[in-house]
Amino acid sequence: MSVDQITYLTFGLVLIAALVVDLGLLSKKNTAITIRKALFQTTFWITLSLAFFSFLWLEKGSVVATKYLTAYLMEWSLSIDNIFVFILIFSFFRVREASAGRALLIGILLAIVFRIVFIALGIELINRFHWIMYVFGFFLIYTGFKLFFQKEEEEYNPGKSKIYQLVSKLFRVTDIEPNGRFIISVKGKIFFTSLSMVVLMLAATDIVFALDSIPTVVSLVRESPKIPFSSDDILVIYSSNIFAVLGLRSLFFLLRGAVDAFKYLQQGIAVVLVFIGVKMLLEFFEIHISIYLSLLVIVICLVAAILFSVYKKRKEKVLTEP
Repeated sequence: MSVDQITYLTFGLVLIAALVVDLGLLSKKNTAITIRKALFQTTFWITLSLAFFSFLWLEKGSVVATKYLTAYLMEWSLSIDNIFVFILIFSFFRVREASAGRALLIGILLAIVFRIVFIALGIELINRFHWIMYVFGFFLIYTGFKLFFQKEEEEYNPGKSKIYQLVSKLFRVTDIEPNGRFIISVKGKIFFTSLSMVVLMLAATDIVFALDSIPTVVSLVRESPKIPFSSDDILVIYSSNIFAVLGLRSLFFLLRGAVDAFKYLQQGIAVVLVFIGVKMLLEFFEIHISIYLSLLVIVICLVAAILFSVYKKRKEKVLTEP
């Protein structure tokens, strides 16, 4: 058995085992997830992701392992940005604590399926038309600047989103309390409950975020837009995405009470997006930024954004105290 086959087999087995543990032991149907349980689950997924990083280091070497770690860290930070939107969706639909875990899980599993499809399409497009990476570069720079200067009053409103309006037109939706159900029958007609709307909106919202995250990760792991993807590159892109998204559910329950604590995280993410967009465009001039430097920039930006958020939060608290 080749090294590639062993790596893919290990990744698949670890993923299946982790899902069995998470769904069978860590998550129970119609039960609320406490902060303690969310912390344990988050630690479980992060430890698993880092264990896979160690495995890649041993099997594939430091470069592939560092690419994976950089891509995972980037996806993880973008996932935190997703969570803030997820919190607004759950608040809008007033989802009960006991139903939140399952709804979030199904939405995330759907998001993974969509991401796998989008990654496959993206890789095929880039292999055929390498110039499309330069388009993604301009797109990430634009997105980064837009995100950096986005004001708080422009906060996402689920009820006014195009996704909500589209789903409402396509399906019959009822306001009846779902009691954990996704579909109910009323007078012989099938209706989607608010939980179904939550699941569909979570998956659709993640697709929108994937428009940023997938080109970002592709740029981080690929040596040059003119060189076809290697099997190692494809493994890193898929594994970093899947591990980051699977950890979203526990991270949601851990961070939903601390939304204001990371007030300036979006600015840190915005700077990273601009950096990666510039990195894509520099490839046109045969200027390649190493994965180690990319990892360093991402870590510095995210840590600085978190520390500044904590500093501002403490400063505001001191000023408001009598």
